[in-house]
This record gives sequence, C-alpha cells and structure tokens, in this order.
Amino acid sequence: MSDIITKVLPGFMELLPEEQIEFDRIKEIITNTFKQFGFTALDTPAIERSKTLLAKAGGETEQQIYSVENKKGGNIGNADEKTELSLRFDLTVPLARYVAEHMNDLSFPFRRCHIAKVYRGERPQKGRFREFYQCDIDVIGRDKLSIRYDAEIPAIIYQLFKKLDFGKFTICINNRRVLNGLLSSFDTEVDTAEILRIIDKVEKVSEEDFIAMLKEQGLKDELVDTLLKFIRIKGSVGEVLAQLKGLGIDNESFNKGVEELETVTTYMAEMGVESEYFTIDLSIARGLNYYTGTVYETKLDEYPKLGSVCSGGRYDDLASYYTKEKLPGVGISIGLTRLFYQLREIGLVAGTRKTAADVVVVPMDSSNVPTAFSVAGVLREHDFCVDVLLEDFSVKKKFQYVNRKDSTFTVVIGSEEEETGQMTVQYKAGEEIKKEKAPLDTLAEFLSKIQAGCTEL
Repeated sequence: MSDIITKVLPGFMELLPEEQIEFDRIKEIITNTFKQFGFTALDTPAIERSKTLLAKAGGETEQQIYSVENKKGGNIGNADEKTELSLRFDLTVPLARYVAEHMNDLSFPFRRCHIAKVYRGERPQKGRFREFYQCDIDVIGRDKLSIRYDAEIPAIIYQLFKKLDFGKFTICINNRRVLNGLLSSFDTEVDTAEILRIIDKVEKVSEEDFIAMLKEQGLKDELVDTLLKFIRIKGSVGEVLAQLKGLGIDNESFNKGVEELETVTTYMAEMGVESEYFTIDLSIARGLNYYTGTVYETKLDEYPKLGSVCSGGRYDDLASYYTKEKLPGVGISIGLTRLFYQLREIGLVAGTRKTAADVVVVPMDSSNVPTAFSVAGVLREHDFCVDVLLEDFSVKKKFQYVNRKDSTFTVVIGSEEEETGQMTVQYKAGEEIKKEKAPLDTLAEFLSKIQAGCTEL
C-alpha cells in the first residue's frame, strides 16, 4: 500500500470529466465574447521577477504572493542581477510590464484578452483558491485613453452575462475620484488607501464593525456619519448623480469623478446596455491600489451572497513603474474558478456530458476495427468528436462503457453492418433509446439532422 497522498492540495481545484466539460463550455463563451469585441488573446509567463510584480502592489497582495526558489540553471536574470522570482498573482500587472516592454511594436489603443491561472497564498477555505483561472480584458492607451472605453467595458460585461444566462445581473459602477475627493475634503489627514479598503468591505461586515474599522483609522464621529450617508445614497442613475451634485462638495477630484460617472453611464445606454442592468453603487471601491477612476463590480441578482462575479476598473498610472511613458488602461477580470465553484454549489451549473465525444464507435470484434476507423474518419471530417472503442471487451462490457460515456450517438459495427453497409446508430430521444440505420456516405448528414431535431433523411 503506497503512502503517497493522491488527494489534491487545499486551495486547488480539479474536476471530474463532466464538470470539466461544463467549465470549458463557460470558458469558451467568455473567450469567444472577448474575441467578438476585437480583443487579441495573449499569454505571459507564470513566473515574473518579484520586484516587477510588487512594484505597485503591497498590503494583502504582498503577503499572499508565492515566491519561487530558483535551484536550476543558475541565475535566471542578467549575470549581475540577483533575481528573486514569484508566481503572478493577477494578469493586470504582467500586462503593464508586457506593454511597457513591447510598446513600440503595438498599436494603441491596445486591446488584449488573457485567460490563464494565477496564484495567491489565500487561507484555504470554501470558495477560496490558491490557484485559479482569471479571464481578463484590458484596453491600454498611449498618453491618453478615451473615457468611452470605460463605458465599453460594462457593455461587454452586459453581452457576456446575457450569453452565460445565469439569471438577472447588475453591473455596479463607481469612481475612485469621487471617493478620493470626498476623503480629501475632510479637514483632517486620513489614510485614504486604507479607508477605501474598508469601504470595499462594507457589504461583508456588520455596520458596527464597519464603523469600528473607520474609527480605528482616527475618523471622528462626524466624518464616520458623512461616509455612512454617502455610501447609502441610492436610486436610479439620474437620482444618484443629482444627490451627488447636491452635496455641494468643493473638491476637484470629487466633481471630476461625478462628471465621469455621468459620462460613462450615458455612453453605456448608447451602447445598448439596458438601464435595469446597471446602477451607481457608491460603496464600490475596489481594494487594489492601482485603480484611479471608474470601477466595476457585477453581481447576480438572485444570488447576492456570491458577491462580485466580475470586477475591474480604470488605472491611469499602473505602467509608470516600468516606463516613463503614460499608459492608461481600463479592464475587468472574472475569477472563473471561484465563480464555477460557487455556481456548482448552488446548483446553477451542473455537468451533464461525461465525454467530449459526440459519437462512440463500437466495433463488435477485431475484424470490424478497420471499418470503425473509416467511420471515425468520415465523421471527424464533418467536425464530429469521435471516440473509437479499441479494447477487446465482452459485448456486455462494451455497452457498459457506452452507457458510462453517455455520448450523443453510438455507432455499432458488426457483421451485419459490414455486409449491408448500413451503420447502426443508437441515440436518446427523451427517455427512449432509438436505433436507426444509415449508410456510411450519408452518416454525417444523418447525425447532423438528428442533432437539429430532424431524423428524416
């Protein structure tokens, strides 16, 4: 008995075949939607220089980053460079490094999508992962980037979540300039970054704890009350904007943020985002330091406990740590692994297919194998995914295999099929198992018509 542990490590997810097929289906919808909006798929190394990754990070990110010990191949950097390495914790910071490195070879605004695994030293718990897929899109400008892109991003979120069909959703929008301006208007020094992190947690903690955390930052009762009233502003987009303008705050950043919110929401409507699918939520702060303007979080209305399923925002100076060029950007990220786990837990997604094969071809004995190869070749030419059973199982075991695979079609080839040239096709019609005959030269067409709901040749 081996003492090697086969159970997956805490904080990592692996799926059964039917779950993986469903995961890949969702990932494919995301990928195709990003491509439909003209985003080029890129990849960057999973391992980067620690100094590069942490240039703009800090706080929780710095504590969660995975360092990599280099024992192979000597120094990975320049001969005079003592290189400390880390696994990427997101896809945005590597993007900034990538654009800074290749800016003279890129066309701006530069649109890229990236779907890949990232790594964070999270405390293992339900729904929190140390290795997980992120699905990102970003638009990067050179010197400037129109605020219209801040509106296009939620328009893409809108189209994507319509296709994913997880139910009604709401895109929540805010602007960091509004929050920064409000805090700057206080007649006292405050740790703006820390207060923004506290505001970002407002829905995850009780009001008492929220107030206590603000007071720990030295905020007096009057300022705490001001923040509470601010984040409680609710209503339609027009009503929220009117209330913000009515506060009479004489601060350039605050007023610029309100103006940008009005511009973004106006463009969103022009881009076809229905008003019931977005709102201004002044409690949205986004904890990462590099956001400077518009910020987004998307929530599934029927499942509020899931929290944000898609988030991001505008960052005007992220790449300044890697280049003197001004490279503003805006983007969003979907934590696909966490989202899939949560949706599976509440039963909103479930794997139904146990194989990627549309067709399982079953030769009844070894003499039928050449014909099975011919059948598989013809069907693959017509874009069917085909599995040929090559084991010399008993008849009973062959069909046990077929039942466990649960593919759409089974094509059986025995002596009768060899003699007549008519292939036996089995498939499910509701709860009924149907058997039909079709010649090889029209088999692909026959299966396609069944898939389309028509079994008549």
